[in-house]
Amino acid sequence: MVQSYKQKYKVESHYDVILIGSGMGCLAAAACLTKEGKKVLILERHYTAGGYTHVFKRKGYEWDVGIHYIGEVNRETTVLRKLFDYITDSQLKWADMGEVYDRIVIGEQTYDFPKGVENFKDQMKAYFPSEEGAIDEYVNRVYEVSRASRQYYAEKAMPAYMKMVVGNRFRKPYLEYASRTTLDVLRELTDNELLIKVLTGQYGDYGLPPGKSSFAMHASVAKHYFKGGAFPIGGSAQIVDTIAPVLGKNNSTILTNAEVSQVLVEDGKAIGVEMKDGKRFLADKVISGTGIINTYKYLLPEDQLRKHSLTAQLEKVEPSAAHLCLYLGLNGSPDELKLPKANYWVYPEDLDHDASIERYLQDQDAEFPVVYISFPSAKDPSWSERYPGRSTIDIITVVPYDIFQKWEDTRWKKRGEDYESLKDKFTQRLLEVLYKKEPQLRGKIDHMELSSPITTRHFMNYERGELYGIDHDPGRFEQKFLQPKTPIKNFYLTGQDIVTAGVGGALFAGFLTASAMLGKNIVEKAVKAGFEN
Repeated sequence: MVQSYKQKYKVESHYDVILIGSGMGCLAAAACLTKEGKKVLILERHYTAGGYTHVFKRKGYEWDVGIHYIGEVNRETTVLRKLFDYITDSQLKWADMGEVYDRIVIGEQTYDFPKGVENFKDQMKAYFPSEEGAIDEYVNRVYEVSRASRQYYAEKAMPAYMKMVVGNRFRKPYLEYASRTTLDVLRELTDNELLIKVLTGQYGDYGLPPGKSSFAMHASVAKHYFKGGAFPIGGSAQIVDTIAPVLGKNNSTILTNAEVSQVLVEDGKAIGVEMKDGKRFLADKVISGTGIINTYKYLLPEDQLRKHSLTAQLEKVEPSAAHLCLYLGLNGSPDELKLPKANYWVYPEDLDHDASIERYLQDQDAEFPVVYISFPSAKDPSWSERYPGRSTIDIITVVPYDIFQKWEDTRWKKRGEDYESLKDKFTQRLLEVLYKKEPQLRGKIDHMELSSPITTRHFMNYERGELYGIDHDPGRFEQKFLQPKTPIKNFYLTGQDIVTAGVGGALFAGFLTASAMLGKNIVEKAVKAGFEN
């Protein structure tokens, strides 16, 4: 077990709060609690902290594992920016991605998503001039969901007595949209299937196609990027690097290579954790940010699962999609290679999103239902100072976990020729998608590495290599148990399962968990602090 995160540190036997996992939810909750005078300990099983915000380095390159772009941080006045500023003492800096953040590619046609909601509407109307009314109403509904979400998520942090009084009233407006699929809502607005396909062209950001995803999840992502995309200057590792000093001010810290085997519960109360090596850390309260499935299946005592019927809760949720990610290192700077900042979302022309997924699930040799291409080195203005003459690209697609399942008990980097052959097959196909959009990159690749769902399982500890925790289908948002407080006294949850997919959702979950634990609105406090500064 390492001493601490990038500093010498004396490990203590008792803390105010212990957090399991160092993803965005735990990092945010820990920073909030530290600012409230609590001494916290974050325990991370991996050799590096950050969860999906961490980076890895190989052969002179650096790749961001989970962050490809963030919305609503371009301006200091947005709530999300104020939350990031609060937990990093405003040390985390952002680079705007420019006028276009996403390009939806369907066959030979490309549809740009420009920054600014009016620009977005004007661009969509230029592509679909007969659909002006539908496009306006679509944007209106996205904002309706956003407004309704405030009370829905506020209810999650309320004390039990308040939930009984106002809970259903706070949840109802949001659930009117959350309980319906994206496709259902959009088909009320238009019968233009191409327009629907374009408007839902970011569905990979939450992992479910329009016919299966909750419209509330779709609306959350769409609004998140209406004002453009941004990327952390210095790479996503800057997130944990700017939060760690905030923790250090109150002798809180992050331990890496520190795997928790079980939450300790006595007399119905969480009192700490037991580590894989048998060591125990005690605390007044414990938070798990490892996902509700991992938490309930592997970290809680059997008697607590039975007592509170927690296993039955898991039957009401499903893990999200597994994925492949191809990490590329290239010779040449982003400028030399003419890399764009905007992301590509590449789709088949012949089928809608749901049908494309179904075809691919039946035959993995069929055209990929979605390919996402990101150019992180082009988004980060500090990249060429840190890695001159080099560039990186990430290419992501969905894949059934089952085709990799037979290798789940093998060791990383030692999974055998059949495994490597299967990965190489996918790698070559993904490269061809890239070359079709950016043909100048042929012959420029210096290093390539494909991450499979088994790799995700190994490093991120998600059982089926899922990217977004639990699925964001309509049923998910109706589950009242997806909240910070659990039936076990002094034991809490945080992370994207509590709010929604992505770094922004996990960040907000951290604030909700801290608010529920302390009985005060930390989001409001952070926003006020932002205005005062």
